[in-house]
Amino acid sequence: MSTKNYLSIYAKSFNWSGFFLPKDIYIKCSKLYDFCRTVDNIADQEASLDYKKKELIKFRTNFENKDLKNEVIKNMWELMDEFNISKKIVDDLFDGVESDIQEEVKIKNEKELFVYSYRVAGTVGLMMAKIFNIKKKDTLQRAIYLGIAMQLTNIARDVVEDEKKNRVYLINYSKDKLINIKKIIYTADTFYNSSFAGIKDIPLSCRFSIIVARRVYRQIGKKIFNIKDLSTYKGAGKIYVSNFGKVMQTILSLLDLIILTFLKPRKIEKEYEYNLINEDISLNERI
Repeated sequence: MSTKNYLSIYAKSFNWSGFFLPKDIYIKCSKLYDFCRTVDNIADQEASLDYKKKELIKFRTNFENKDLKNEVIKNMWELMDEFNISKKIVDDLFDGVESDIQEEVKIKNEKELFVYSYRVAGTVGLMMAKIFNIKKKDTLQRAIYLGIAMQLTNIARDVVEDEKKNRVYLINYSKDKLINIKKIIYTADTFYNSSFAGIKDIPLSCRFSIIVARRVYRQIGKKIFNIKDLSTYKGAGKIYVSNFGKVMQTILSLLDLIILTFLKPRKIEKEYEYNLINEDISLNERI
């Protein structure tokens, strides 16, 4: 099985920000994304639940057995060995994707939402930070927060598409669905805010890329938040940031880079949410 550059196919926002990474780091991040997307695609493909479950078991078994004939798996193990990425993090990713292969997916409370978001996206943020050779616990924790923020943005964007797959990640804070969507965006913003200080510890050669990725993806949420009614939301389709919008956010990212330079160390936030996840998953063992 040959690897594909899924980063350029599926993740336009990340691929845009990847332009600002050193080439060798971009290639490593692309290999990580290829693995994560391969796992995710098993759950999202048009197929029966039984088939998807068997495919996930097959791929996970091949991963466990280090099937190095599979280039995606081979690349992932090389990343894990090079950057000391715990297999427990990858297991968390598999568990998150497995939880989507159900007749019905229904998130009941914030704890379930945060645990799920950590598994399918916080893990990716953590592994990316490892590739950047981040060692500080607080910074790795903030990398998880950035991944969660982006997943919450995905949830707010994909409500209609997810409901067609019988997946509901929204929590019923209100009878008004649009309010529930905007509540998710608000929660995502708190995670985006908490992630910011950690970017200062990323090597300078990679720092601007992450600032851009954070800004561009956050802009998706802002566009959703500005929608006035549910019918407009439903008719908007897949909300994204235009190329012009990406250029503007990239320019604004220069200001973030300056702010980061003078930002004083601050206490880690979101301890409540971190502890909620920690009740089910020992994050310290992953970090």
